[in-house]
Amino acid sequence: MRYRTRVTAPAALLGTAAALTIGGAPAQAAARSGVAGPETLGDPVYPALGNDGYRVSSYHLDLAYDATTRLVDATVTLRITTTEALTRFSLDALGLDIRTVSVGGKAAAFEQADEKLRITPARCLPARCRATVTVTYSADPRRTLAHTAWVPTPDGFAVCPQPNSAHTVFPCNDHPSDKADFTFRITVPAGLKGVANGSLTGTEDLGDGRTAYSYRSREPIATELVQVTVGDYVVKDRQGPNGLPLRDVVPVARAEALEPALALTPNLVSWIEQRLGAYPFETYGLLPCNNDSSTAFDFTGLETQTLTLYKPNFLLQAEPKIGSHMMHELVHSYFGNSVSPATWADLWLNEGHADFYGLLYRYERGWADSIGLTTMEARMKDTYAKGDLWRQSSGPVAAPNEANLFDNQRYLGGVLVLYALRQQVGETVFASIERTFLDRFRNSTASTADYIAIASEISGQDQSGFLRDWLYGTKTPRMPGHPDWTVTPVTSSLRRPQSRPSGHHDNSATL
Repeated sequence: MRYRTRVTAPAALLGTAAALTIGGAPAQAAARSGVAGPETLGDPVYPALGNDGYRVSSYHLDLAYDATTRLVDATVTLRITTTEALTRFSLDALGLDIRTVSVGGKAAAFEQADEKLRITPARCLPARCRATVTVTYSADPRRTLAHTAWVPTPDGFAVCPQPNSAHTVFPCNDHPSDKADFTFRITVPAGLKGVANGSLTGTEDLGDGRTAYSYRSREPIATELVQVTVGDYVVKDRQGPNGLPLRDVVPVARAEALEPALALTPNLVSWIEQRLGAYPFETYGLLPCNNDSSTAFDFTGLETQTLTLYKPNFLLQAEPKIGSHMMHELVHSYFGNSVSPATWADLWLNEGHADFYGLLYRYERGWADSIGLTTMEARMKDTYAKGDLWRQSSGPVAAPNEANLFDNQRYLGGVLVLYALRQQVGETVFASIERTFLDRFRNSTASTADYIAIASEISGQDQSGFLRDWLYGTKTPRMPGHPDWTVTPVTSSLRRPQSRPSGHHDNSATL
């Protein structure tokens, strides 16, 4: 686990007086030779993402939206610490018009190649050097790209970076293993609001018809969980359980119609806190993005830290249609946001847990699921029967690739693993495993191996063989407590890849 010293004011992110130091000594005393940083963090699903030559401690995003041109003018300031001496390093960046780059307050040479912004500072950065990197750029939220996080709306935009598109919004080390502190400043014209992760820290009338909104996140954020939105919104505040401030960001024209869904959040938070402990962030709320178009984004809901992005029309349905999935997204505040995946191959930890508790919530309320079942046992028996087919078509639960990352196997397949573990160790020990895992890796990242280690530690028995069979085996293991459950054999006619929805989370059983 990596710990950081917290930045205490946005201005600290922008200062350059101590922008280039090593162990407190002036940088000019450091070595003058180094290497070009490795342009990857070696992720098994997205091997091109990231750079292993440094770690980011903080980002400051300063974005200004022009409602006439519908373009964004921006500056991102990063504070990094090198892991080795670097003559050059890269940030992930795609579809951004880069204007200037500076390192330690001095202009740096740069080039854009594929999805990398390669930066050559005026002098080599020594190993363990702390440096401030500033990039000015502009962006068009409507630009057509191979993939994008931008969600254009009639009155502005929102962003949905998961899994690998934060770098279409700002240059960054775009991998969940490099979580960092975030502050934001969003400048918008009259009549619009700018909102971001965390808490509002200031509102400034710029005197020219524009307003600047500043935000800070109390906890570090993975780049894929960043949210910045601009539009004709009203911010609705309410009290959650145990004093938790709740904040919803709602299209003004639809605020009244959406209120029944928004009013469900306090009870959802109370339910999950009883099982997983105190909500891990300073606030929570929903962001029904002002765009219901089928082409706006290809999912129903998406967790971004402290705000869950939705299409408004989904939230207009009755509680039995939306409550289970609202729980799914809330659970991501624990599994996925507070504890982020070490690699994208660990996605089942996010989605399996979100569906597990989302389904428990559904069945406790007597709501039938999408295939008409009303108990977890019945749904798991149905899922168990499909086990070998899914392993054939989508690979083992913890071994995805880019094409099948968001398949059923990471969702219901992950639920089946958790159900099997609970059957193996009992409900009381399972609950202790869950809370210990969340406590141990809070505000950090964790891998599948970390979860297996916690399960073994808390249960007092080596669970590695049991869980590895469930997570990496090509055949579905026997289900503890249910020796009568059977797996449907995979015939040649069933080996063909099944058609699947392409959207994030739309394979969730909570829908």
